[in-house]
Amino acid sequence: MGELLSGPTSPRARLRELLARAEPLVAPGAYDALSARLIEQAGFEAVYMTGFGTTASLIGRPDVGLLTATEMIDNARRLIAAVDVPVIADADTGYGNAINVLRTVQGYEQAGVAGIHLEDQVTPKKCGHMSGKEVIPAAEMVGKIRAAVAARRDPELVLIARTDAAAVEGLDAAIARARSYAEAGADVLFVEAPTSEDAIVQVATELKGVAPLVFNWAEGGRTPPIPLERIAEHGFSLVLFPIGTLLAATAGIQALLATIRTDGTPAAAMAGLPTFDGFTDLIGLPEVQDLEQRFGS
Repeated sequence: MGELLSGPTSPRARLRELLARAEPLVAPGAYDALSARLIEQAGFEAVYMTGFGTTASLIGRPDVGLLTATEMIDNARRLIAAVDVPVIADADTGYGNAINVLRTVQGYEQAGVAGIHLEDQVTPKKCGHMSGKEVIPAAEMVGKIRAAVAARRDPELVLIARTDAAAVEGLDAAIARARSYAEAGADVLFVEAPTSEDAIVQVATELKGVAPLVFNWAEGGRTPPIPLERIAEHGFSLVLFPIGTLLAATAGIQALLATIRTDGTPAAAMAGLPTFDGFTDLIGLPEVQDLEQRFGS
């Protein structure tokens, strides 16, 4: 691990290259360093640090604005240390006003993220696929985006502007907000939670050429789960699968615990699990042993 954070081969430059391709970049969601490592090992070219999953894994609670910027940035730093592919991180609302956004962007940039997304919900926010969301005035969010642009020291850092206004003010208003966020300097646009394919097409059509677009394939969320081929046809540049890894891990843990509860041991479940040696290989024990040989006395 440990590519340089700036320069032609940096994760940030690589992310910009991936977003410029004709086909969309697929970034599954990671909630910790292990899930990030598994995503990279599966062959994906980017990792998305999910705020929903980070909240669930760190404090076992829902994504309703309970984590601080420090907790989110610390988690991002751990993910980045575990992989060499670009990491895109959820930065929620920026954790306050435009002045807070300055510190938030600097903190994430120092942690090594390749990109972040900021959203226009009020603080505390809610998961984008929950009901009861509220948004700040568009002009206030424009100020936050301008602050984010001013705060970044590396111009390669990708700033993604997310609007949650479709559920509050309607899709036309959300698209208008997205345009204004691009004018303020956002590199990528993210209209959260369109609720039909017609709405998805409208977002893609009206924002075509304005900036690259994010499609959030939120597992079990309000957006229709359309195939990747159609997402590509509609022109989206980045596809997030934010919580599938978290849901899969939860189901696996529940099944194992049920076996122990019923049988008294996990023996009946072991056939479907990695072996001890296989798992230690997966998380890099051979690399550590090589380093021990290289640097040990």
